[in-house]
Amino acid sequence: MRPVLLFLVLFMTAYTCLGQELNTSESQPTPGKGNIEDLHWLVGYWSGQGLGGECEEVWMPARDGHMIGTFRFWNEGKLIFSEYMHLLQEGESITMKIKHFNPDLRGWEEKENWTTFSLIELGNKKAWFDGLTLERKGDKLVIWVDLKEKGEPKLEKFTYRKKVLK
Repeated sequence: MRPVLLFLVLFMTAYTCLGQELNTSESQPTPGKGNIEDLHWLVGYWSGQGLGGECEEVWMPARDGHMIGTFRFWNEGKLIFSEYMHLLQEGESITMKIKHFNPDLRGWEEKENWTTFSLIELGNKKAWFDGLTLERKGDKLVIWVDLKEKGEPKLEKFTYRKKVLK
């Protein structure tokens, strides 16, 4: 195989693999279809690493088209921020809405605003939202989030293990 052709094959393979981690609404302008009950694999207590510190998430089972979760981020033994997360059945699609809070419970978003992620595609134990991907592999949960750092896009990976809530 010619070196240039080999390079192109390897480049396209690597590019395709990276694209699996995160999708945006540019790749699918209409919301993806999904039922919130199909996210049952997310329920539980998850703990692990992300943002350079310790992270925890707890997800409750779906009820009446809603799944509620909480998140907290610790660094060097101190709470940095927490989140209230809401997966919501909206017609044939699902939306994730998040509110962020400082340790003193001052909200980051204005009272009526949420950080929102629209469903792009729902797979087997994997959900692609616009700028956020959740994937369960056994007792491991991996989350990819498209963040902004000093105005620049940054792909952040969170790696959790399922734990027993004590």
